[in-house]
Amino acid sequence: MGTPGFAVASLDALLKAGCNIVGVVTAPDKPAGRGMKLNESAVKKFAMDKGLKILQPEKLKNPAFIEELQSLRADVQVVVAFRMLPEIVWNMPPMGTINVHASLLPQYRGAAPINHAIINGDHESGVTTFKLQHEIDTGNILLQEKIVIADEENAGELHDKLMEKGAWLIVKTLQQLAAGTLTEQSQQSIVGYKDLKHAPKIFTETCKIDWSKSTSTVFNLIRGLSPHPAAFTFLEGRMLKIYRAKKEVVAHNEVPESYKTDGKSFLKFACADGFIWVLDIQLEGKKRMLIQDFLRGYRFVH
Repeated sequence: MGTPGFAVASLDALLKAGCNIVGVVTAPDKPAGRGMKLNESAVKKFAMDKGLKILQPEKLKNPAFIEELQSLRADVQVVVAFRMLPEIVWNMPPMGTINVHASLLPQYRGAAPINHAIINGDHESGVTTFKLQHEIDTGNILLQEKIVIADEENAGELHDKLMEKGAWLIVKTLQQLAAGTLTEQSQQSIVGYKDLKHAPKIFTETCKIDWSKSTSTVFNLIRGLSPHPAAFTFLEGRMLKIYRAKKEVVAHNEVPESYKTDGKSFLKFACADGFIWVLDIQLEGKKRMLIQDFLRGYRFVH
């Protein structure tokens, strides 16, 4: 059960490991783009290519869907980047329903664990397989794998690393589950359980840069939201998305959010304790470009 590209890697790994996939559940096709053509999920496209049975329920409690799911007689269900399941679905298979989550649970439960780990300046992330139960992302942990977050790594780069690591961990989890060698661990028993960081959905207000913060805080926000949805500020009244930047920690007397530029090679914004040099940007109404290309065609009002 999955929808975006992140889930395709796991489905591919399961097939390559010789697992018998009796069905694939993914989101219904949605109209998108100018022509409002029906857009198929990444998982559906991959499953069609592999000749797998596909189910696309609008509602997960629909009796016809439940009946069809039961008829597949799955031993276990694997959920990767899907939606919340009702108990009648996650409780159906005899070996349970396994989810893979892009964090080291219990840290970063929620919709955007990759973004928030970088926004918070963490140096470590990972993937967790766990058994689904009532509350979202709270089930017993099966396996975990840690990875290092590099100093300049962005959310897109970390996403790709965790996608591959998660696919491998799902296969390992199922192999151990089938062999009866897995030990479940309650999340409440993990050290640091009382000091949890959360990963709520990213909203527009999350993405607006507060230049009164430190250079590190702003730099981490830019990394954590790149390439999507992207941190933003305003340049002469127009929204400016920032995809890549570098930080300069230096004492100054500039007003936060004010900028300096030579009009040719650099544009930097003042923070509390230094400057953020923007390197890869997109001005409202324009395409994404490197700062030198942008400055070549842009005329500052003052």
